[in-house]
Amino acid sequence: MGPRSRQRRAGTVQSTNDSSSLSKRSLAAHGYVRDPFAALLVPGPVRRTPLIHRGYYVRARAVRHCVRAFLELTSALPSRTRAQILSLGSGSDSLYFRLKAAGLLARAAVWEVDFPDVSRLKAERIEETPELRAQTGPFKIGDLASSLCFESADYRILGADLRELQRLGEALDGAGLDATSPTLLLAEAVLTYLEPSSATALIAWAAQRFPDALFVIYEQMQPGDAFGQIMLQHFRRLHSPLHGLELFPDVEAQRQRFLQAGWTACSALDLNEFYRRLLPAEERQRVETLEPFDEYEEWHLKCSHYFILVASRGDILSETPVFEPSEASFQIDPASPSGFLSARVVTSDHQHSSLKRYGHTSALLSPSVIFSAGGFGEQEGRHCRVSRFHVLSRSCDSEWEGCQISTSGTEGQWDGRLFHTMTRLSDTRVLVLGGRLSPVSPASGALQLDLYKSKDNCSEGQNVTVTKAALEEGSVLSRWRHSTTKVYYQNQRYLFVYGGRSVAEPVLSDYRFLHVETMAWVRIPVQGASPEGRHSHSACSWQGGALIAGGLGASEEPLSSVLFLKPMSSGFLWESIDIQPSITPRYSHTAHVFNGKLLLVGGVWIHSSSFPGVTVICLTTGLSSEYQIDTASVPWPLLLHNHSSALLPEEQQLLLIGGGGNCFSFGTYFNPHTVALDLSSLCSGQ
Repeated sequence: MGPRSRQRRAGTVQSTNDSSSLSKRSLAAHGYVRDPFAALLVPGPVRRTPLIHRGYYVRARAVRHCVRAFLELTSALPSRTRAQILSLGSGSDSLYFRLKAAGLLARAAVWEVDFPDVSRLKAERIEETPELRAQTGPFKIGDLASSLCFESADYRILGADLRELQRLGEALDGAGLDATSPTLLLAEAVLTYLEPSSATALIAWAAQRFPDALFVIYEQMQPGDAFGQIMLQHFRRLHSPLHGLELFPDVEAQRQRFLQAGWTACSALDLNEFYRRLLPAEERQRVETLEPFDEYEEWHLKCSHYFILVASRGDILSETPVFEPSEASFQIDPASPSGFLSARVVTSDHQHSSLKRYGHTSALLSPSVIFSAGGFGEQEGRHCRVSRFHVLSRSCDSEWEGCQISTSGTEGQWDGRLFHTMTRLSDTRVLVLGGRLSPVSPASGALQLDLYKSKDNCSEGQNVTVTKAALEEGSVLSRWRHSTTKVYYQNQRYLFVYGGRSVAEPVLSDYRFLHVETMAWVRIPVQGASPEGRHSHSACSWQGGALIAGGLGASEEPLSSVLFLKPMSSGFLWESIDIQPSITPRYSHTAHVFNGKLLLVGGVWIHSSSFPGVTVICLTTGLSSEYQIDTASVPWPLLLHNHSSALLPEEQQLLLIGGGGNCFSFGTYFNPHTVALDLSSLCSGQ
């Protein structure tokens, strides 16, 4: 790489520091962390989304955990020993000021290294800000020829290139860093921006230079799945590609990377495990109630694609693990795959571009018509809550064709809700229950949608009328991420509305029965222990009752239970289905009963590094098996959450419709095609 290329590369990497610094400022401003110094180091107002706040919060807490553990370990050393923190690629981070204000640097000092322009800008900012100068005490500003940009008794800021290790070592020696003292090296999202050879050299250099040290890194991983591909594409667009992820794709590969470079011990956690295992429940509850939030899938996917790692050298720092081991394993991996389900695209780009959406619902009105409504997606060249409906239809022996249609008449308009349910009442009528406009605005009431088709061509003659359904209002309709399932009692058809969440309650456990013929809420006795509350679960009809699977429970914990609301002569009975082997907890999936088997399709899980495919549960034996989806013939990536699906049993196919999400700071992604899964291999025995 030539000098100009290196300069351009440095500039794009520095821009990620600017974005990160603004996010950390917003994080503090909205109460996630206590950091009065972030706003002093990064001027200007900024407001990040709750999803970005959560992502930066868990990052901040993971780094804080490691730094505090290091300071606690070194506090027991002889008083003449001074601990050292060396922050690599520190940018505008406020670590020094937070530690100094908390009184944690009485026997420690901080060195920071970044590109010279970044370091000098930070030094100037400190010099001109009284609140920052009050923490550093007397200081010196280095001249332009020196790599030492700022110097106080316990704080040094250096301008250097991490790829030039000899110059880096000389600069650190000149700044008073003692390689024999206990040292914490910290690199937050730094090594991944270096070429793999440069990052490996830096890791080995640190192992050789510091005999008693911890090396903490926070970085991305899991590039191979759909979310990982979207993440990689985002950084490529920024001209800051993530290097080394193909060589070191997971925590085990990262561990081996450090061990082979000369570090004595190494442990690493993805951020889902860190958040759930190492943060107190009361702190998690505090964070989860700071802001209205409804992007659980992207939150968990973000955390599964970042990790915190601690490598150690020397007896003192290797004796006590920074991440205390857990009695029970966090990992709940699915069984080894029993096979693959082939997938193919069933609609062309032009025909299907109008169904780029997620959080919608779909109803199979007939074997040749699938009706979809609501959600967030693309409409008229922008991303918004979708107001147009979508119909997939086909004539005999023809391919599926898609078209979007608007409401007709003056009686009502679609209100833009998402995470609602939609139930087929006839070939031309559906009932919409619940949903939301935003995490603080539930959708108003129930809607009846009537679809009229005046011509054979899907692109013409389509009309939908929207009317308010004459249902009693109340809490049963002020929910979303719930389920609505057709059940039968005393030869009468009912809709069983269960679970979900609301503005006031993060998870609901109640249920109601709606008599379809009279559209009246009725009470039907239900025996057995009521299941724990949940939302984003799946529900489907079976033998006159309802199968409920998975979901996100209290404390935002994915669930693995499969329950059957069993019809009885006196009402219904809750039964739990015993599944062997046990399945990985998941949510935001879809489900269907096919050939006596319950299919759980896609979704999100946090207890396994693998990607959810299709879990198949035999409803007579309880035996489960896992099938991966063969996406070789499908454009990649394919996000299997917030989608809908339609089962075509006669054709032994399952259509995956829409899906996607707001992928953290990496942009919004919508699956561009309807995809058909071939279920023929499931027609034989379990």
